[in-house]
Amino acid sequence: MTDTAPLVRRSVLAGLTAALLTLTGCGATGPQGLPAGATAPALAASAGTSTMPAPSTCTIRRDGALELPDPRCTPGAVNPAVTPATINATICRTGWTKTVRPATSVTNPMKRASAAAYGQPAGEQGEYDHLVPLELGGATQDSRNLWFERGSIPNRKDQTEHALNEAVCAGRVTLEAAQRAIAANWATALEVLDLRITAFGTCEFYHSMNCVARRHGDGS
Repeated sequence: MTDTAPLVRRSVLAGLTAALLTLTGCGATGPQGLPAGATAPALAASAGTSTMPAPSTCTIRRDGALELPDPRCTPGAVNPAVTPATINATICRTGWTKTVRPATSVTNPMKRASAAAYGQPAGEQGEYDHLVPLELGGATQDSRNLWFERGSIPNRKDQTEHALNEAVCAGRVTLEAAQRAIAANWATALEVLDLRITAFGTCEFYHSMNCVARRHGDGS
């Protein structure tokens, strides 16, 4: 008897992701693992900074126990210098993210404003996190790509970021597919792209020995 559970699971995940991509305005054009046929525009290419949301205007979403940013406030944005043609000189080169990471003197005031936008009290523990991480070509200091993520540092999202970087740099998924998947819902990005993290590296979800070896993981 054929086991249909994987097909059902993929169909459900694809449907959920399509809904999230529609919600965030980040429709997919059919790269690996993302639903084909969507016509919404790609993530915005950043030209620098953008206007910070006003206090208490953003709402944290949830995927189970995991927190996601408000797509109205934090839809994600990308660095136009990172393209499929430049990944070997940028996100796939060890240490590159350090060359573009903004200084804390720039991000600390933005972090406080983001915490206020998400209605968080002063002193709340959390990270001012790039939704599309730097190691996937996320915009560096555009408020559309940064949000106050509560909790300890490092966090579970960091593992997803590193795994997607590995997959992109190995040619397993496209840069755009990885960017859109993590912007839509970082909690399901790996599953949507048919990937998972194992002791062997970043592997295909249903072929656990078909893996990409661990690499640098420069950070978000």
